[in-house]
Amino acid sequence: MKAVRLTMLVLSVLFIQACTCKTKPKAVDNVPVAMAGDILKDVYFAFDKSDLSAESKATLQTNASWLKENSSASVTIEGHCDERGTREYNLALGQRRAQSAFDYLRGLGIEDSRMSTVSYGEDQPLDPRSNEEAWAVNRRAHFRINQ
Repeated sequence: MKAVRLTMLVLSVLFIQACTCKTKPKAVDNVPVAMAGDILKDVYFAFDKSDLSAESKATLQTNASWLKENSSASVTIEGHCDERGTREYNLALGQRRAQSAFDYLRGLGIEDSRMSTVSYGEDQPLDPRSNEEAWAVNRRAHFRINQ
């Protein structure tokens, strides 16, 4: 009976979560998806790059709109890399990626005092596999809303 209750509880929570958001990233081959949050979306980078694509700029414009509407919120911008390259190089690249997002948001009117950056390099992959698909989702700037 406990197992049935637990199953029902888990299914209820999953159903509620599915109904409360518009879209969620899909899991790849049962790899858990670390949610960037349903509010602020991650931006992605090309291999060994920290410049923003047109798609990333559009995402940052949406993120900036939310930040403007929620003026008491602050955000930490996390820079991430895939596993290729040395740890030191990836930490520096992750910082450049976070800084690119920071600078673009500043240009859109978000105050510096509401944002901070940190680089995790390759240490916190979204997808732990070692292939192009995984590397592409690991090269990102992630936005963490501070409480």
